[in-house]
Amino acid sequence: MVVLHRRDVLTALGAAGLLPTAAWGQAAWPSRAVQMIVAFPPGGQADVTARPAAAALERVFGQAVPVVNRAGAGGIVGSASVARAAPDGYTALMALSSLGVLPESERIMGRTPAYTVDQFAPIARITADPTVMLVPAKSPWRSVQDFVADAKKRPGAITFGSAGNYSTLHVAMAMFTGAAGIDLLHVPFQGGGPALTALLSGTLDSLASGPGPALAHVKEGRLRALASWGRERIPGFEDVPTFIELGHPEVEFYIWTGVFLPLATPAPVQARWRDALRQICERDEGLKRALEAAGSPIAYQEGETFERFFRDDTARLVRAVQRIGKVE
Repeated sequence: MVVLHRRDVLTALGAAGLLPTAAWGQAAWPSRAVQMIVAFPPGGQADVTARPAAAALERVFGQAVPVVNRAGAGGIVGSASVARAAPDGYTALMALSSLGVLPESERIMGRTPAYTVDQFAPIARITADPTVMLVPAKSPWRSVQDFVADAKKRPGAITFGSAGNYSTLHVAMAMFTGAAGIDLLHVPFQGGGPALTALLSGTLDSLASGPGPALAHVKEGRLRALASWGRERIPGFEDVPTFIELGHPEVEFYIWTGVFLPLATPAPVQARWRDALRQICERDEGLKRALEAAGSPIAYQEGETFERFFRDDTARLVRAVQRIGKVE
C-alpha cells in the first residue's frame, strides 16, 4: 500500500493545475533556490544589504538565496530584468530609491523606459540612511566650507562620482551643488561600488555614498566625511554635521533599500516574502549585527506603510530629476 502525504498530494495537484493558486503557493513555495537581484556591482549599498539579508532568508526559506549582481545603465538593466521575470516569487529585487527615478530619467533623455514602477509589488523596506559626502583623507578639504570655497574658485574642476546618471548618488549631490551654488564635474559609474573604489584610489574628488559602504574607510582614515544629508546625525558619524546644520535646510536625502517582486506574483507568495523579511529584521541577530557594523541599521517598513513611503519618496525624487534636466 502506498501512503500519500498531504504535501505529495498538493504537489501533484498543483503540477496538474488542479489546485487553486493560493493553496498551491502556500503549500509548495519555495521548493528551490530564490534569486535576489542587485542591479549594481558588488560593494554598493544594495549589495551591502542584500548579502546578509539573503543569508538570513536562507535560514527561513530552507533554500539557497544567491545574490546576483546584474549591473548596467545605473541600475536599469537589473531592475528591468526583475520587472520581466516570471511572477513566481523566485526572483526578487533588492532595490535602492533610484528604482522610481530611473524611468523618469529615461523619459527626459527621450527614451522609452525599460520598466515602470507599476510593474513591481513593494514588499518591504530594510534600511533607510542619509547619504554622506566623502572626500579622500589626503584632500585639502576639511569641511564643507573649504570644499565650497575651492569649488567657487575653480568651477567644473572638482569631480564627483555617482552610480550613474540620475542615480540616487547623482541626485543627492545635485541637491547640494544647487543649494551651494557651485559647479562640479559629474563622473558616472556603473554603481556605487566602482565609484567608491575610484574615490579610494584618488582618481575621484568627492562622492555621496550610503553610510554602510563608507564607514570602515572613514574609520580607517582613508576617507573623510564632510557632511550628511539627514535631518539628524548618523550613528557612526556623530562628528559629521548635517547639511541642515550647515544652513542648507533643503538638502535632505535618504538612500534606502527595499525588496520588490514582479507585480503579478501571487498574494500568498508575496505574503510569504513579507513574513520572512519581517522575521529576519525582527529576530535575526546576525543580520542586525551585519547591518549595524556596516553603519546601516534596520529601518523596517512593510505593507501600506512602505507603499506610501515609496510613492511619496519617488514623487520627491522625480521632481529633483526634472530639475536636473537632460544630461548630455
